[in-house]
Amino acid sequence: MNYLAHLHLGGQRPGQLLGSLYGDFVKGRLQGQFEPEIEAAIALHRQIDVFTDRHPLVDASLARFSTTRRRYAGIVLDVFFDHCLARDWTLYADRPLGQFTTDVYRVLSSERQLPERLAKIAPHMVANDWLGSYREFEVLEQVLRGISRRLTRPEELAGAMEELRRLYEPLSEDFRLFYPQLQDFAGRQL
Repeated sequence: MNYLAHLHLGGQRPGQLLGSLYGDFVKGRLQGQFEPEIEAAIALHRQIDVFTDRHPLVDASLARFSTTRRRYAGIVLDVFFDHCLARDWTLYADRPLGQFTTDVYRVLSSERQLPERLAKIAPHMVANDWLGSYREFEVLEQVLRGISRRLTRPEELAGAMEELRRLYEPLSEDFRLFYPQLQDFAGRQL
């Protein structure tokens, strides 16, 4: 799962929202360097990742990708699943996506001690409505291009958008089957 899903699943209090994002930026053991609510949300983020990575529906989704893209298929799938969540937000959330993202951006903007890499991207995330923009499929091309700049073998993401276009319906159906199970799992952990 990518940013939007983690934020949606990790609880709605400010500390939970922060920890849901920190999970992608904080590595190693948690030993009291953050408030307990933030650390609990980071731990949940990690549990969500493990649940997702081990789920048979996710395995089936990953198997749909060509072997040339298999190494980074998980990254592509995470981004695509955030698109599915944003696109179908009203099926999974009880308040509008715009209201949700506004709350997330307010919490992010008011936090003065973000992890270093998150502190660098947070202003861009807020200014360009990264989370809300996932509704538009074509935005994924920009997202994947940004991710590829951080990879050791970025050429393996080349052509990912064409593959996502081809796999759009089957991957969307995989998401529709998987996400409610993930919501149930995250809800039990909260």
